[in-house]
Amino acid sequence: MVVPLGATLGNTSCLDDEPKLLGRILTCMSELRIGVIGTGMMGCEHLRNLMGIANVAITAISDPHEEQHGWARNTLGDRASGVAEFTDHRDLLNSGLVDAVLVAAPNFTHKSLLDDIFETNIPVLVEKPMCTTVEDCVSVVKAQSQRSAITWVGLEYRYMAPIAGLLHELRSGIIGNMKMMSIREHRFPFLVKVDNWNRFSQNTGGTLVEKCCHFFDLMNVAIGSQPVRVIASGGQDVNHLDEVYDGKRSDILDNAYVIVEYENGVRTMLDLSMFAEGGRHEQEITVVGDKGKLEAFIPGNGKIFFGERSSRSVREIDVPTDPDIAHMGFHFGASFIECKRFVDAVLNNSQPEVTVVDGLWSVVIGAAAHKSIDEQRPVLISEYGL
Repeated sequence: MVVPLGATLGNTSCLDDEPKLLGRILTCMSELRIGVIGTGMMGCEHLRNLMGIANVAITAISDPHEEQHGWARNTLGDRASGVAEFTDHRDLLNSGLVDAVLVAAPNFTHKSLLDDIFETNIPVLVEKPMCTTVEDCVSVVKAQSQRSAITWVGLEYRYMAPIAGLLHELRSGIIGNMKMMSIREHRFPFLVKVDNWNRFSQNTGGTLVEKCCHFFDLMNVAIGSQPVRVIASGGQDVNHLDEVYDGKRSDILDNAYVIVEYENGVRTMLDLSMFAEGGRHEQEITVVGDKGKLEAFIPGNGKIFFGERSSRSVREIDVPTDPDIAHMGFHFGASFIECKRFVDAVLNNSQPEVTVVDGLWSVVIGAAAHKSIDEQRPVLISEYGL
């Protein structure tokens, strides 16, 4: 199945009328019961997000590790006594306690978790990357087309105020015909995760899938065209070089340059360094057209910048953070906005803003970038049969 970028998949199943009935029931509900699968760092972050949403009841959690159950209890505080705990996600799914679930388990578990969730008609928000391989992502897209409940992919960088502001101004046509986009992320190394699962590419999909799917998603959203070719150079040069777990040395990249060429002629570049803690900004995003350019910085100061070619002038554009964000968290409130919009979509029986198709294409570019590095050549997206 060829799935074009920007395509939408119908969420209406022809199998029976039960999904439609569920949608009508959820639309009438004033409170959504949510279960969280995976209560490590991001799972607990999402618990905090959900606790700040008025029409959400957190009713269940699932994690195979007792320590992570303790993290969840500490996060929930007084609410913990009303939350059922499971060590097997299948028991949570079959409990009758949840109307929707949020998956924040390790990357390599996403495919099997989604397979089990898709056996139900429970709406799900799954953390990025949707899966660790292109093949698994394609499988998820096909499976989603056969069910009515929504699947929302956690690519929340779209909702950071500076980035949302840049995308808004870009859509206004302020820069003219878009020609180039660059994203620089200079940041700290990967954080420690449960059992150090994120130290190995086979578990994460590789750095350019695990971390950078966010940025490839932003490129796809900004450009609105099919990526056709990827050229990349990268390596593991500073971080985790001496880390060995169960006799295996960490193999995750800590720096790369990635160039992506699109069908409409736009070119993009990612500049990634994960040993650059000392910069003024963690991310810098620039979009250039034939009339001017837009710049956004994270952390920002509530502003983005527009440079006009004809006058050679630069002006500030205000992009304030939403004052209704209840939990700012790791991503400047973007994860809260993502969770709130997911809840609204489920309760209103509406389509997800970030679809499984978006999840697929964000992984395709990352996978192609890794292939380009490994094989030292440009990689055509057509090689994936998409």
